[in-house]
Amino acid sequence: MKDTKKIFSVLLFFWIGIASAQDDLLTQLDTVKSSVKEVETAAFKALQICNMQSTKVPVKGEFYMIISHRFGDLTQGFENFFGLDNALTKIGGIYGATNWLSFGFSRHTYDKTYEATVKYKFADQKIDGFPFSIVGYNTVDVNSALKTSLYPELKFTNRLAYSSQLLISRKFSESFSFQVAPIYIHKNFYDGELDQEDLYLIGSGARYKLSKRLSVNLEYAARLNVNDKNSTPYQNPLTVGLDIETGGHVFQMVFSNSQPMNDVIAFSNASGDWNGGAIYFGFNMYRVF
Repeated sequence: MKDTKKIFSVLLFFWIGIASAQDDLLTQLDTVKSSVKEVETAAFKALQICNMQSTKVPVKGEFYMIISHRFGDLTQGFENFFGLDNALTKIGGIYGATNWLSFGFSRHTYDKTYEATVKYKFADQKIDGFPFSIVGYNTVDVNSALKTSLYPELKFTNRLAYSSQLLISRKFSESFSFQVAPIYIHKNFYDGELDQEDLYLIGSGARYKLSKRLSVNLEYAARLNVNDKNSTPYQNPLTVGLDIETGGHVFQMVFSNSQPMNDVIAFSNASGDWNGGAIYFGFNMYRVF
């Protein structure tokens, strides 16, 4: 009997010690922060801010259908029915090949342009971690409006133009996001008196959330190396817009001093002027499948 009491006392001692150790371990685990940082929700709801791309990238398997219009000069009033008589159209699609890589293709009525795009993510903004989202974006344009009857020595490479962009954004709060973007434009065919072969810009864009499904957007790009020898009629592109989220798609209304929508021309040949010049109204509509 005495031996049984001794054995029971020893087992009870060890059980209390183990239970105490487990409590201490759980307490320590509760005080240790996880090393895994959560990804911040997207800084922008749509793939574009207005004309400029945002750091939002389609997830794997998503397909976006895009339909965009830019009407004529709004300031001409009834003469062209507030721009409705002179619309440009873009139609295309974007496919998410992976969670960090997407490909797109579109056709524009401006210069009968075909545009191929690739978008790829370098980094996500993390909660209490990396402070930015970083995305690369490249486009290749084919100008199919050029005619060999006008340019007998025209080659296919003369039809090509390119853009390269590095998009860096930060979501500062649930309401406000901001993005900067170094941009490079190259054209194989251009008017040497009005235009130039290579152009560098610094773009910026912002989104302010007004409600659960509504936000106002603003973007601007400053041209850094405009050739003073050229009597260029073009302006720094400036656009304001409104995002309306309606279930399966985002509808964007925009007002811009650029009527064309392909990246090369939108950044390099914005012909309107917010200071008493032409302004173009339009929209972007994305439908995700």
